[in-house]
Amino acid sequence: SLQFEALASGRSPISLTRFTIDPLRSEPDRRQSQLLLQNVLKKVFGTQNQRDLKRLQPSVTEINSRESAIRALNDDELREQTVLLRNRADQGETLDSLLPDAFAVVREAGRRVLQMRHFDVQLIGGMVLHQGKIAEMRTGEGKTLVATLPVYLNVICGKTVHVVTVNDYLASRDAMWMGKIYEFLGLTVGTVVSGQDPKAKREAY
Repeated sequence: SLQFEALASGRSPISLTRFTIDPLRSEPDRRQSQLLLQNVLKKVFGTQNQRDLKRLQPSVTEINSRESAIRALNDDELREQTVLLRNRADQGETLDSLLPDAFAVVREAGRRVLQMRHFDVQLIGGMVLHQGKIAEMRTGEGKTLVATLPVYLNVICGKTVHVVTVNDYLASRDAMWMGKIYEFLGLTVGTVVSGQDPKAKREAY
C-alpha cells in the first residue's frame, strides 16, 4: 500500500494524519481516497496558484511603496526614469531587480496619460507575463493595460518587444491606445498588420 503522512496545523495543536491507498480496493474507493489526499494537500500546502501568488505578493508591496515618490515627480522627471533604468541595466542590474521601479513608473504614466492606474492584481499579471508564464484574466480585467508592465521592463535592456493580438483591429487599437504610455516614457511604437506595405512592415519590426 502507498502511505502518505501530512502535518496539518491550524488553531488546534498540530496533528498527524496518515492516509493509506490500498491497490486491492475497488476503483471508486481508490479515486475517493486520492481525492481526499489531494484535498488535504491543498489545505496544508495550498494550490500551486496560491503558492505562486504568495511569492509575488512581496513584489507588489515593494511596487506600492514607491508610488508616493514616483507620483511626486513632474512629467520630465518621470520620463527621465527610463534613462536612469536603462543606465542601471547597462551596468549589469537584472530585470528582476529593476522590476519594482519599472512597474511603478509605468503605473504612474498610465494614471497621468490614460487616467488608468494599474491595480495590484494587474501588477501580478504583469509579473507573471515577465516570467514567461500565462496570465489568465477575464474580459474586463485589464489585460491590455497589464501588458504595458512587462513590455516596458523588457524594453529597458534594449530589446524589441512584440505584443501579439488575435486580429489586425486589436493590433492597431492597442498600439494607438497603450502606445500613449510608451511614447510618454520615450519609447517608439510600431504596428504590423496584414496587407501592410513591406517597407512599412520592416520599419515597424
